Amino acid sequence: MTMNLLIAVAAGCASALMFASIISGALISLLLFYLAPLPLMVAAMGWGPTCAAIGGAIAGASLGVLFGPPYSAAFVLTVALPAWWLGHLVLLGRPVIADTSPQSTDAVPPALYPVDWYPIGRILIWIACFAALTTTAALLTLGSDASTITDTLRRGLVRIANVQDAASRDRASEVVDAFVAIAPAAAATIAMATLTLNMWLAAKVTATSGRLRRPWPDMRTTTLPPMALVAMMVALAMCFVGGLPAILAQIVTACLMMTYALVGFAVLHTITLTMRNRGLWLGSVYAVVLMFVWPVVTIVGIGIADAIFGFRQRYLQRHRPPPLAPKS
Repeated sequence: MTMNLLIAVAAGCASALMFASIISGALISLLLFYLAPLPLMVAAMGWGPTCAAIGGAIAGASLGVLFGPPYSAAFVLTVALPAWWLGHLVLLGRPVIADTSPQSTDAVPPALYPVDWYPIGRILIWIACFAALTTTAALLTLGSDASTITDTLRRGLVRIANVQDAASRDRASEVVDAFVAIAPAAAATIAMATLTLNMWLAAKVTATSGRLRRPWPDMRTTTLPPMALVAMMVALAMCFVGGLPAILAQIVTACLMMTYALVGFAVLHTITLTMRNRGLWLGSVYAVVLMFVWPVVTIVGIGIADAIFGFRQRYLQRHRPPPLAPKS
């Protein structure tokens, strides 16, 4: 119990310092800010969600005393709450009993039952929910309606551009308007990507230390619930209604599209299993996506197509090795 408390305090302090480093304005502080959930996630996966909850509460209270309640609330909403809940979901599982007869129940101790762990696809949906929630909360601090939010974003970007020449100011205004239009979706995409990266890194660190009770999942088999595609289509349609609902719909659409992008990468990792120079092909795909960004739309399309047509299942059925012949 004492060790868990010490781990909670250490994780909370580390997370709070990383979150507060953004005040310094240094470039490295941006990286630390985005990695702020990592210590609490490691604590949640390695020592239990209660440990992360205690650490998050200590960190939130400390930030509230030093910087005020709004800063504390932002930390709890964007860092502590996702770290605690996602860590809880990673460790969530239930024993699977294939045969419920008394003979089979007595023959196998309960500790040796296989465990049905919480699916990775559903964890991705929760990550999308948190990314949408934090992005929406950040935008609503700029205003309560669409015009106020866009005007505030535009003034901030114009101030950053700081263009003095009249001709350049006109061109900069067009660029600023384009950035304002994509800002909600871009912010949601960044939130989704960083939260997913934090969860993956936390699971890797915990697994490397030997404290991850859950076996490392096969990411190539990641699938999303069928209703995720319906929700994305509804959100995409809502993007054209205008006003604040359209902005919120853009955020939800961007988050759900990122989940299907991850599924699309899982599809690529599956259908290239038998290819020569597989590493070169996959590395090239990742490099192109990171350099140009827009090709990720193709990866999203692959993920959606797999959800509809089941490319991975068909591929694995065709390339499944034949069963071994019984020995005579």
